[in-house]
Amino acid sequence: MSAYVGTRTVASADELRSLLEQQQTEKSCFFLRWPHKVSGFCQTLPPDFPSPEGQLFDSQKELRWKQQGKGYSVLLLSANGVHPNFEPINDSRNVQIQWDVHVQDAHPYPKTETRFPQGLDYREKDFNIGQRYFTDPETATVHFVSLTVS
Repeated sequence: MSAYVGTRTVASADELRSLLEQQQTEKSCFFLRWPHKVSGFCQTLPPDFPSPEGQLFDSQKELRWKQQGKGYSVLLLSANGVHPNFEPINDSRNVQIQWDVHVQDAHPYPKTETRFPQGLDYREKDFNIGQRYFTDPETATVHFVSLTVS
């Protein structure tokens, strides 16, 4: 299968929750962001869902969402082909891009790094975080970097 990048919009938080539940697997992780806090890495949606922004990721895909008015804009970064109900991202000629994908281990910062909220500790979880780079083969430009978990 080939890599796929697509978008869609959902009209409400309930529709977003339904989409996330459909895409969630046993190994999925969430990371939610509000203007004043982050959820950290969690394997279930926190009780204060929805958040204005966030992501769901596993070993094969990442879903990112961002609030747009009363609805949400959703981006899918997938390593395993086309997903129904998502519109592909096309090039300037309106042709679907055949993405090159490269997977790398993530090199996390130490727990004492001051750029991150205090108490955010991904090392407590029982998983390894990596990164997947989505590159346009014509331009060799990395357009997206998604998180992976194994």
